[in-house]
Amino acid sequence: MKYAAAWADIACEVLETPYPYGTAHASHGPDDVDVTPDRLHPAFHGSYDWHSSAHMQWSLVRLLTLAPDQVGRRPIEVLDQRLTPAAIATEAAYLRERPSYERPYGWAWAAMLAAATRKTQWADALTPLGDVIADLVLGWLPKQAYPVRHGVHLNSAFALALLHEAYGELGRADVVEAIRVRALEWFGGDTAYDTRFEPSGTDFLSPALSEAELMRRVLPATEFAGWLANFLPGLGQDAHQHLLEVPVTDDSGDGQLAHLSGLALSRAWQLRTIAPALPVADVLRAGADRQIDAVLPTVTDGDFMSTHWLVSFALLADQA
Repeated sequence: MKYAAAWADIACEVLETPYPYGTAHASHGPDDVDVTPDRLHPAFHGSYDWHSSAHMQWSLVRLLTLAPDQVGRRPIEVLDQRLTPAAIATEAAYLRERPSYERPYGWAWAAMLAAATRKTQWADALTPLGDVIADLVLGWLPKQAYPVRHGVHLNSAFALALLHEAYGELGRADVVEAIRVRALEWFGGDTAYDTRFEPSGTDFLSPALSEAELMRRVLPATEFAGWLANFLPGLGQDAHQHLLEVPVTDDSGDGQLAHLSGLALSRAWQLRTIAPALPVADVLRAGADRQIDAVLPTVTDGDFMSTHWLVSFALLADQA
């Protein structure tokens, strides 16, 4: 794997960078104000925030799985320090006490971490976290009347796609089915989606492609091909061309503008996964390649506001 060593090095580096850190902690009272990152979140500190810490640890597990001979022992040492039974018990309890915390984006990445570790030495430690998130998902989906369709963390389709994958691997058919049903209710009838207003200024997800990627998972292949043709008619031919081109990116250290580099990578991942459903698959793959090539240097050599999270999206794109 071409970039395994460099991606593992930067993932370890940012996980071991304690500050800056955004806790997003809502204090319940005057005695609930200790927000020192490693005390509040013994597993998911570093890497700027809870969800980035979770998915950068997922990245290390994936890299250890894909290229163990290239990444060395440092990722194992980092994960051994974080993914202990005591640390994960604290994180699981925190989520139970705050059932909307990191919903749904952080949930999705933490579930992906639990799934990725299922055949590793960290599997038993992560099981309680995966179970808590499963319960939270099953409690949340019936109450969420409408999907969130914008291009940042609350996007419903992106999170459901990852949760569907994670709980499929974890053998939780009840969660997978609940996601399938909700996805069909929310998105099954969508047609002629208007992408003219993508992207918004701080998107790291394409609402259109995120929805398509989710529906790829919950529909049989032949049904998905028809759904996609109706949802994004002309994709790869004479419409939606801007989804295949590199967005304007920024690596000045502005965390919100840095999202646009992630947009290039998430688009690339999603274009690659949906490409087989269209007769212009090569056009979609070429668009994905352009976007990856444009932002690849930022993944490891950019400002911390880029490097603290982009490896995970690069891995999604690289392995699609």
